[in-house]
Amino acid sequence: MDERVAIVTGAGTGIGAATARLLDEKGLTVALVARRADRLEGVAAGLERAFVLPSNLAERDEPARVVEAVLERTGRIDVLVNNAAAFELALVPDVTVEQFDDNFAVNVRAPYFLVQAALPALRASPAASIVNVSSAAAAMYRPRQTIYGLTKAALEHMTKNLAAELAPDRIRVNCVRPGPVATEIHQVVANPEERLAQLGAMVPLGRVGRPEEIARWIWNLVDRDAEWVTGVVIPVDGGRVLGPPEAV
Repeated sequence: MDERVAIVTGAGTGIGAATARLLDEKGLTVALVARRADRLEGVAAGLERAFVLPSNLAERDEPARVVEAVLERTGRIDVLVNNAAAFELALVPDVTVEQFDDNFAVNVRAPYFLVQAALPALRASPAASIVNVSSAAAAMYRPRQTIYGLTKAALEHMTKNLAAELAPDRIRVNCVRPGPVATEIHQVVANPEERLAQLGAMVPLGRVGRPEEIARWIWNLVDRDAEWVTGVVIPVDGGRVLGPPEAV
């Protein structure tokens, strides 16, 4: 069993919850981080080694507070999964400064400063690994995705820069780039099932992904056996970035 300690952000639902379950199954102690304590408690109830740490990562001081709380409880941090994300669809004329700043606060600033705060603990780890969760939007250019796509492209750039800078410390930094996945992020529309069907029709492999499929790739990057892998961005998207099936 893997006795490392992991922080998973956005752990209350979707990819974050699936990742927390898989890491717990592998033996890691998992700090579940998200805004809603009730959802975190629901995930933690089915796990053996998880604990709940509610946090609004849009707040400037929260990354440092989260790291401090995890270290107080466990004394170590070995794995950081930056999965929490703000998601907004808006045309350029409709975007407000507040929306822009809020998206960057969660999707870019929080991962960066979580890494910064956790760095001493990660340097002390025998097998430190950071995995950032991007999106196919980072490599696609669609109306209404200027903010979200921009933040995810920044996250991928950050992944490679951190991987280069932290390699001498034996801290691996990688990224997964999911396509459309059946998570609550798509529940904000009027007809979620119709929306997921539309998204699936745009994927060459004919369907949206499942959170567990993304979690497995996160685990592959966290696994000690991946000790010679750093600075990669792995698309797990059913071919979404290739274009719709008729284009392929």
